[in-house]
Amino acid sequence: MTALLAIGTSKGLFLATSGDDRRSWQVSGPHFPMTGVYAVAIDKRRAAPRLLAGVTSSHFGPSVATSDDLGASWQEPAEAPLAFPSGTGASLERVWQLSPGTADEPDVVYAGTQPSALFRSVDGGIHYEMIRPLWDHPHRKQWDAGFGGQAVHTVLPHPADPAQVLVAMSTGGVYRTGDSGASWRPQNTGIRAYFLPDEWPEFGQCVHKVARDAGDPELLYAQNHHGVYRSRDGGVTWESIADGLPSDFGFAMVAHPHRSGTIFTFPLVADGERFPVDRRCRVFRSTDAGTTWEPLTNGLPTEPYYPVVLRDAMCVDDLDPAGVYFGTRSGEVYASGDEGDSWSLVAAHLPDVLCVRAAQV
Repeated sequence: MTALLAIGTSKGLFLATSGDDRRSWQVSGPHFPMTGVYAVAIDKRRAAPRLLAGVTSSHFGPSVATSDDLGASWQEPAEAPLAFPSGTGASLERVWQLSPGTADEPDVVYAGTQPSALFRSVDGGIHYEMIRPLWDHPHRKQWDAGFGGQAVHTVLPHPADPAQVLVAMSTGGVYRTGDSGASWRPQNTGIRAYFLPDEWPEFGQCVHKVARDAGDPELLYAQNHHGVYRSRDGGVTWESIADGLPSDFGFAMVAHPHRSGTIFTFPLVADGERFPVDRRCRVFRSTDAGTTWEPLTNGLPTEPYYPVVLRDAMCVDDLDPAGVYFGTRSGEVYASGDEGDSWSLVAAHLPDVLCVRAAQV
């Protein structure tokens, strides 16, 4: 068994491997030095796992690179793999999310971008085309930029129905298609936008991350800009599950890969005070779909602790027991091989960690 952890940072991609049940790690990199790597995916739907990295160079601009040999070599197409069509009046700033499609569509990969748009690849993530109806949605001109930009950062294909895809953006909220992207409808009922005159709008929420339950595809979890929510109907309606957490603000929301009802998050004090609550490094876990929560601290730094975990800087792998991982803006990466019960340090002194992804390879 080899576990692979891909760590996207503000100055490149680092890869960590563990062959001893995730007790120790060997870190290599940086790949793509001096680029921002906001999105990484490990696509295991083919004979050899494919790594995908959304890289942003201050000189060459944004791109998507792929590797079929676990990072030993990387490929990029001769022309930009994705670009805004002429006539849109927009240009690609960066790729925020790379999401493989369902098992029934082994060559489909989705890319969520800044500005907020969704692209689709049918050749395994090499080339992409814009899903134009989302861009042409009448709400789009009212989607504003969040603190980190205006981007689609969550893309969740439905595991049983490839025609259904859910996206979330900051700001704008949650949208879903049931017809392979031909039409889109907002799915924000019950999510509060305290910063708007109408705090319960149809759209305009600053959703930070959405995760899908492993056992029930209609059960979703969301970390909002102040608010933690659950939906039992595929996103049509939402209810708060913030009770039991020390704060309802944060960025990450991660669902267990094969245990229904188990989720993880990393609360922060508030939008105006982006530090861990009580200056303590704590991951919170729920095993009953957010009804109750427990803090996980064994092996994590003691107080005071100040670093932040961003929306894609927490993930799980696909092993059993599941591994849980998070990286911080101070360049630390922590791993748990026992579903959060205990933690160890994978790496320190890395650049600002933007995203992490993990899998058995």
